[in-house]
Amino acid sequence: MAILASLAARAAHHALEVFGAFNPGPDDDLPDIGTLVLLGPREPGFWAHLKAQPEWLDGQPDPIDRWSARALRELAEPLEARIFLPFGGPPRHPFYRWALRSGRAWASPVQLLVHDRAGLMVSYRGALGLREKLELPAPSCAHPCAACPDKPCLTACPVGALNDHGYDLSECHALLDQPAGEGCMNLGCATRRACPLSAAYGRLPEQSAYHMRLFHP
Repeated sequence: MAILASLAARAAHHALEVFGAFNPGPDDDLPDIGTLVLLGPREPGFWAHLKAQPEWLDGQPDPIDRWSARALRELAEPLEARIFLPFGGPPRHPFYRWALRSGRAWASPVQLLVHDRAGLMVSYRGALGLREKLELPAPSCAHPCAACPDKPCLTACPVGALNDHGYDLSECHALLDQPAGEGCMNLGCATRRACPLSAAYGRLPEQSAYHMRLFHP
């Protein structure tokens, strides 16, 4: 627990937070790794921290990915940990499956990951593989969607691009080209925002709008 607590404290200086961890088994294809720790944005304050970093200010492409790689390197070095990033590659790392293995994220009614802290706004900036097999705390809650009576994520999309049947990418992009999609473009995906956990997370609309412009230029 002490190693994980120390990592969490150091991650906070990078506006990152431990979003879950698990001890890999034989089926995880992570030889020589005793614990995999997932890291995501710490809110409130992540966006302000990121925009003050040199990778954001230098005008070069992919500032968030470049900053993430540097932050993960700085966190990994004292632990001699292996770094896994959700971008670049190959290889492509199975962050969706790893998130489910952590016990702190689940498949939502619209199949997107829902996290106990970040809701449908969950994102992972990377993971660290530690050689030590740490004793991990038990997950703090059960699947949050089971206790969400209205399940607003199922009906929030104006065109039903996200529903209990999955995700229609072409319908989503078509919506974003129309006036009805301005809310999603300026504030973030309506389905993700509808989740009560997302609303409590503290992610700024400016950050969501930035990612939407990358998703739908």
